[in-house]
Amino acid sequence: MLHQNDESEGIFVKLIDMNRLENEQILPGLRARFVNAENVSFAQWTMEAGTFFPLHDHAHEQILNVISGKVEMNVAGEKVILDEGCALVLAPGEPHAMKVLTDTFMVGVYHPRRDGYKK
Repeated sequence: MLHQNDESEGIFVKLIDMNRLENEQILPGLRARFVNAENVSFAQWTMEAGTFFPLHDHAHEQILNVISGKVEMNVAGEKVILDEGCALVLAPGEPHAMKVLTDTFMVGVYHPRRDGYKK
């Protein structure tokens, strides 16, 4: 990891090779790598077809972006299909669940930072 910190300029840069981070198993068929900044979390999600992420909510605003693959999101009882290039913005406290339709790679951004993901 490269750290550059020039407090006289108010600049802080942190370069992270995501490929070197642990690819944590969250649920069977669902793995993730996490990075935390002061106020935001970033995740890379790798998911196998047929995996189900149960209904949940959290106090974080969330943006999900499908890089490859296809998922079905259930948001407030409404089904939404996300495939390559689609992004979904979820408000804090919005109940959501996900069914992975094909092997999928997506990224997620969370605000405020999800300390449960902090390494």
